[in-house]
Amino acid sequence: MTTATYEEKVLATGAVRPPLVTRPLLLRFAVTLGASISFYLLLSVVPLYAAAAGAGGNAAGLATGALMFSTVAGELVTARLTARYGYRLTLAAGLILLGAPALALTGPASLTVVMAVCIVRGLGFAVTVVAGGAITASLIPAERRGEGLALAGVVSGIPALAALPLGVWLAGRIGTAPVFVAGAVAALAAVAAVPGLPSGRDAARPARRGRSARAAAGRGPGAEPPLGIVAALRTAALLRPAVVFAAITIAAGIIVTFVPLAVTGSASVAVLALFAQSAAATLSRCLAGWYGDRHGPARLLIPGLVSASLGMLLLALTAVPAVLIAGSLIFGLGFGVAQNASLSLMYERVPASGYDAVSALWNLSYDAGMGLGAAGFGLVAGFTGYPVAFAAVAAAMLIALFPARRDRVTGHSSRAALTCSPPITPSPASQNPATSGTPGR
Repeated sequence: MTTATYEEKVLATGAVRPPLVTRPLLLRFAVTLGASISFYLLLSVVPLYAAAAGAGGNAAGLATGALMFSTVAGELVTARLTARYGYRLTLAAGLILLGAPALALTGPASLTVVMAVCIVRGLGFAVTVVAGGAITASLIPAERRGEGLALAGVVSGIPALAALPLGVWLAGRIGTAPVFVAGAVAALAAVAAVPGLPSGRDAARPARRGRSARAAAGRGPGAEPPLGIVAALRTAALLRPAVVFAAITIAAGIIVTFVPLAVTGSASVAVLALFAQSAAATLSRCLAGWYGDRHGPARLLIPGLVSASLGMLLLALTAVPAVLIAGSLIFGLGFGVAQNASLSLMYERVPASGYDAVSALWNLSYDAGMGLGAAGFGLVAGFTGYPVAFAAVAAAMLIALFPARRDRVTGHSSRAALTCSPPITPSPASQNPATSGTPGR
């Protein structure tokens, strides 16, 4: 797809751009902040706590791996839960599962307790990102999808920017128990905003809706059934961006888990590295959304992958603080670009009935990648040391250039085959807060 073609389609809509920020979206952002603070505040602290309780780096990797793999399992069933109970009830339950178990970590260190808490919190986090993401997409006008996803990314990125390094800093100064309490309170407090969100019960069950309801959602009388997660996994146009993004999230899981352990000097170096990665990801995701809405997101996937790989390579110089921080920043830039571009591409390629499947597949690639990276890297680094292992991961990431290049070549025809209308044309479903869709975190 050429830039001119994309811009001509945008201009062809001839409509005034609708407002992006509404009251329901602000309430959704409040829930996002609470869930993200709870998740990121503990993300690097729990591995440190696990390392002190058990087998060092292996325990740290297992803790993050358990968290992310249970998240993946939860993402596979969340769509069924929302179809049965609606988004509000499911989202509230997810916040409770994310927050309350953290209180169990305030007692004596036990690897068994750590693993159990990580599994339960992972299930809760899965519900918050899939059910919550479905609500968010329904509140974003389709022709402003890139900007809307970027804004949602900034809201979720702010806790990553502040809470991820803050958790490590606080744990080193006041201990881990207050950090665990703060993480629990953040998620539980967010439950108060859930009643103001659209329930989405009817939107969660599009297969049961009548002909008129499908038409109101922008789907004709011959509307296709909603796309399921299994069908999404078999759809190359959706799987390619997800695989490319997963290659980057593998490295992201390694960074948040092992950078604090790999730094041999001052702990402040690890804090600055995590801060640089989060800040760069937040900024680049926002810029990628702005650029993608005007020129198309397809051309951003490869630069994001290459930037992330380069940043990972620089992390091999763990003994040089300036290079370590620079590597984290460069990785963050690529991560943010790929995060926005992959999700925007996947939404472009499905009708509204496929939003739940896109959300599940994209979050699956996010969390499975982080889990694989955290669980596998500890075993590799135990034999090779951190520098060699970081460099090996950087090289392995470039394998994803093959599906990225393939997607760049075939993406336009794939989108045309999967969607029933031009990807930048707004539909009533994309502007109606009572209907369903899905975006990332």
